[in-house]
Amino acid sequence: MQQWLRRILGALLLLGAVGLVAMTEQGILDHRHAADRHGGQILDLGAGGGPEPGQHGYLVRVSGTPRVVESPYDPEFGQRAPSPVLIRHVEMFQWHEVRLGNDVHYELDWVDRPVDASRFEHPFGHTNPERFPVQGKQFDAGQVRLGGYALSPTLLHALPGSDTLTPDLKSLPTNLAASFAAYGNYLTTSARPEQPRLGDLRVSWEIVPVQEVTVFAQIDGDRLVPAVHAADGKGYDVQSGDRSLVDVAPDVPTSPSFIWLRRIAALLLGTFGALLLLPERSHGGHALILAAGAGALLIGAVACVLWLGTDLAAGAAWFALALAGLAVTVWRIRMAVE
Repeated sequence: MQQWLRRILGALLLLGAVGLVAMTEQGILDHRHAADRHGGQILDLGAGGGPEPGQHGYLVRVSGTPRVVESPYDPEFGQRAPSPVLIRHVEMFQWHEVRLGNDVHYELDWVDRPVDASRFEHPFGHTNPERFPVQGKQFDAGQVRLGGYALSPTLLHALPGSDTLTPDLKSLPTNLAASFAAYGNYLTTSARPEQPRLGDLRVSWEIVPVQEVTVFAQIDGDRLVPAVHAADGKGYDVQSGDRSLVDVAPDVPTSPSFIWLRRIAALLLGTFGALLLLPERSHGGHALILAAGAGALLIGAVACVLWLGTDLAAGAAWFALALAGLAVTVWRIRMAVE
């Protein structure tokens, strides 16, 4: 009865060892395969960390408040803002056509692009200027850093949020100061801003606010850039606030924790399981060495099969363990026979 209990317990320990190493390695593989769809392996740096050797090409999650090192500048209007992105909007007071069923009428309003009056059904008396004397433009900060990394232009443009910038009249060049006047958050050429006339311009500025964000992108030196080989064709994500890796990459399962501890535990379980399955007359250090070899052979073989065709280095390492376990097992069996 005692012998059967030993065998049952030994078999259960071996099954537990196989299950533990299989779950660990399969969890790593699932994480890697999902990460590859985003363009590479993932490091979760959170609010800390910066460029380190060997991390080039990795995807990272970095959170924090971006630091604007070189503010964007609008040289035509002399406007500057401590923001990642500064956008100039230009509108002109123009005629535009309004259709309600068969009824067509014309209204004057602010429009951010030239309206071609020649396409109107009744163009007479509704002529618009052909072009804008001033164009809308976007100005990026010279450098914006998040943690220890600089953000690429694509990531700058993906930063969320929008605020209005009140223009600074004192920064206007002399020639424009004579043409534009402040009206709320606008600069306008209207002599009477509350009653604009055809062809009047108004200019405003929009900024991306500096706020806490989470960026998921690829390391390129000391920069964060979109992952080139991402299966989704995007290769990055930017969200407001401190978001977890599950929020920015919900399809990527969490990699198993304490990987090496789990692997060692699987080897120990395999060793003790094999030891219990040995005949009772086998005891002492020789039996323990034989059991360790058998456990290493079993664990190495199972893990090696899982890594075949996925990672040559990892598969080779597990194969080497299985081979070493086989060599020890054969050696101890021959010693016992002799």
